[in-house]
Amino acid sequence: MRSFGKPAQGERLERLHDLPLWDGERLRNIHPVLPGLRDASAPRPTIRDFVFGGADRTPPAPLPADDPRATWLKRPTSGLRATWLGHSTVLLEIDGWRVLTDPVWGQRASPFTLLGPKRFQPVPVNLRDLPHIDAVVISHDHYDHLDYPTIRALAKSEVPFITSLGVGAHLEAWGIAPTRITELTWWQTHRVPGTGLDITAAPSQHFSGRGLKDRNQTLWSSLVMQGERHSVFFSGDTGLTNEYEAIRDRLGPFDLVMLEVGAFHPSWGDIHLGPENALKAHAMLGGGVLMPVHWGTFALSTHAWDEPVETLLSQADPRYAHLLLPHLGQAVEPAERRPATPWWRSGDDRIERKHAVEPDPVETSEAERLAGSVPWPLD
Repeated sequence: MRSFGKPAQGERLERLHDLPLWDGERLRNIHPVLPGLRDASAPRPTIRDFVFGGADRTPPAPLPADDPRATWLKRPTSGLRATWLGHSTVLLEIDGWRVLTDPVWGQRASPFTLLGPKRFQPVPVNLRDLPHIDAVVISHDHYDHLDYPTIRALAKSEVPFITSLGVGAHLEAWGIAPTRITELTWWQTHRVPGTGLDITAAPSQHFSGRGLKDRNQTLWSSLVMQGERHSVFFSGDTGLTNEYEAIRDRLGPFDLVMLEVGAFHPSWGDIHLGPENALKAHAMLGGGVLMPVHWGTFALSTHAWDEPVETLLSQADPRYAHLLLPHLGQAVEPAERRPATPWWRSGDDRIERKHAVEPDPVETSEAERLAGSVPWPLD
């Protein structure tokens, strides 16, 4: 159970206690929840709902994916390029430097090997085949953003990690040297040594925790990555908050805005955006090129797997939000402003769907055993 990680101690814990978000026992969101975000009457989905959910929660076959390795050998013409590798994992190339966001190559977004959201879409490139990475950024400690087997593999490299305060305790427990870890609180900026890359942690409206007893013991953040000429906003996980306007004023404008659109539900509308609120957040951030993340890899809510991106495509006004919708593994430059196309659609799969990942008998048994004992949502 090493995947649960380790709690913050010593100076790291003292820093957490000094945050305005600390209420004496845990961190909390202090920005008021905007009206209408959360439906208090909507029942929260259970583990059974996730295991035995509708057939449309996963695609009928693996999604199209590109191999980006040949493209990575050439510098982006504009100086900024993004390669979506699934869920919230993106390889960013910013003015000559490479940043990897929330890297997850594991098979489950879960502490359990036999239970929990199972990957329905493989990563389009092996972790060992990545080019040289100058920094890894991790927004918070949930399993679909902080992945134990991936961190263990990255521990063999020398890449530095920049993350939210408290998350470093997990990284150290998994073999990352303390000298490679920088933990930020909101509005703190770190210049990655030997680069022209600044990384700033900014507010988000979410929560943290990897087990039953560590709820909100580490910080959650959005992140801004700025090179000499380009700036990228990455939401991590968050609900809609007016703090986006402060982020725009202090750190904008942005050449690329990456916002989470998947895993939304009426009962947790205050901690996840979903596509409609992602468009509102994008407007608060100043508009520009919008690339949706946090979809297309894991079934983390009860909606159809493609509902987030279908809703986004139907509701985005091209006058204010240029959608960047690359294939998995497709290295794209936001400056090219490619037309958004629904590449994920396949024939009549929206008419007659089937599970791409069927629960096996062991998974079913584990769901029944653990139902009610594991907090949800896990991400």
